[in-house]
Formats: sequence, C-alpha cells, structure tokens
Amino acid sequence: MNNIFVYCEVEGTTVAEVSQELLTKGRKLANQLGVELEAVVAGTGIKGKVEDQILPYGVDHLFVFDAEGLFPYTSAPHTDILIKLFQEEKPQIALMGATVIGRDLGPRVSSSLTSGLTADCTQLEIGSYDDRKTGKHYDNLLFQMRPAFGGNIVATIVNPDHRPQMATVRSGVMQKALYDGKAKGEVSYPDVAKYVPETEFVVKVIDREVKAANCNLKSAPIIVSGGYGMGSKEGFNMLYQLAEELHAEVGASRAAVDSGWVDPSRQIGQTGVTVHPKVYIACGISGQIQHVVGMQDAGIIISVNSDPNAPINKIADYVIVGTVEDVVPKLIKHYKQNTK
Repeated sequence: MNNIFVYCEVEGTTVAEVSQELLTKGRKLANQLGVELEAVVAGTGIKGKVEDQILPYGVDHLFVFDAEGLFPYTSAPHTDILIKLFQEEKPQIALMGATVIGRDLGPRVSSSLTSGLTADCTQLEIGSYDDRKTGKHYDNLLFQMRPAFGGNIVATIVNPDHRPQMATVRSGVMQKALYDGKAKGEVSYPDVAKYVPETEFVVKVIDREVKAANCNLKSAPIIVSGGYGMGSKEGFNMLYQLAEELHAEVGASRAAVDSGWVDPSRQIGQTGVTVHPKVYIACGISGQIQHVVGMQDAGIIISVNSDPNAPINKIADYVIVGTVEDVVPKLIKHYKQNTK
C-alpha cells in the first residue's frame, strides 16, 4: 500500500532497458519516501526468466503475470491487469516507459483510475507544494518535469489529490544501476484469469515484425551531432566522415530531422533519443531546451558554432567559434593524420 510501482516491458523474455532505468529511479524515490518499490511484468513463458532481470534493481515485490495471449502486447489484457492490481495495491506513484506500449497503456490506466498522467518526463523528484488557490500544503509529491511549449520551457507538474501519480519516461533519460542495498525481493505469480476475462483476449496478433535500429546512439561513446546550421543534407556528409574517423555515431537536432536531412532514428532530444556519451560534438546546433535535455549529461560537450552567444555554448566544455564548413573539414584532416 502506498508504494511505488514500475511497469516492466518485455520483448519475449527480455526486460526492456527503459524499465530497468525506471526501477533504478523508482528505488531512489522509494528510499526518499520510506516506502517499498514494487514491479509488475506480464508476458508469455516469462516465469523464471525475468526475475533476475528485475529484482537486482532493488525491487521489494515483483508481480509476474504469465499466460498465453499476454505477448505480443495487446491493450485490453495489460490494461485490465494494471487497473485491478493498482486498485488492490493502491500505489502512490506508477511509472512506465514512454514507448509505443507505454503511450498506449498509460493513458488507458490513468483514465480508468481518474489519476492523471504526465508524459515524456525528463526528471522526477520528490518535493513539497503549496496550492495558492486552496491554501493547502502538500508534502512528498512527485514533481514530474518535462519540456513544454515546443521545448521553450521546462514545466513542473504535480498531482496533489489523485493516486497513483503516473508518469512515462523516455528511454535513456534515467541511468540504470544495480542496487547495492537491501530489498525484500519477493515474487508473486497471480492467477491471470482473476484479472483478465477470457473475452479480453479476442484480439490476436497474426503477424509481427520488429526492425533493428540503423544506429546505436544510446550506447555510443562518441556522438557527432548536427543541427540546422549544417545547411543541407549534403552538409551532413561531413559529419559522417568525421564520425568515421572517430568511430562515432551521427546524431541530429529536431530542426535537421524536420528538414529531411537526417533519418528520424538519429534525432536527439525530448522527442528523440536521450544519450549519455563520453564526448558529444554539437555542430551547428543552437541549443534549444528540447535538444539539450537529450544530451546535457554527456561527459564532455564540444560546440562548433558561428554564433558565440548560441545557448548551447553555455553548457559546452569547449567552444569552437566558426562555421561548420570551415571547422569540420579541419577536424577530419587532423584526425586522419593523428589516428593512424
């Protein structure tokens, strides 16, 4: 009762990385509040195969729902499971990934429980809140932070009176880490039939295709990223050359993607991928909040920009003032000569 819940996604018998990231954050929040961390996972043939992927992140109680029809994911049975489980356990906070599944499941559950939902959060914290309208004071609320108005501001959203406080978080925003403290590690295997009527399995997945990503930005140690300042699709060819010399991946801002210069899978930011590389080279990127939230935790940030007052320069460790047409070819030449 009154604990924190994390919904864990699975692909077959593999727990999604975003779920492990949320378990890590959920454990920290639970410690702050002095409550337990609980998790729920639903799939087919997962019993005995997912526990070791979830419990080490500090989970006190894991609910494993294993039955035919729970994988591949369909809306109705998973929604029923969460609604009834949350009604029984009454969590104060519920978290899930801002994935295709989370964006379908989250609103269905929050609507049924009239709890509200904040989507695409970039930060979650515990804090106090004073409602100026009613004069009420609230302690230990979940501060759900996300960029708003096209990324021009960061909004902090609270849900004082309805439970659970629900939020979805994009993959890569939180960093996962095994828990080195003590957690109960209890596991329950509820009877799925008590939570999901047979009629909810009427929708069957006949065919399913999962395409592998054409780039791996999340785990890349070095990222060379371009913005609208690259000027054209051809301008990005320089970045691919530089990335080849550095054994790096190429990323992009939303402006570059919207212009059709780069594939959307390479977009970094609030509506793209969140990354944590050791080195991030931003070329021709102004540094709007929408982009910054996706790369601000990089180890070293290098900005290449013709505008010395570009917002991204404020968070950069090193700033090279100059046009990308002038600077990037020199970088390519330098690394060709010095990395052989």
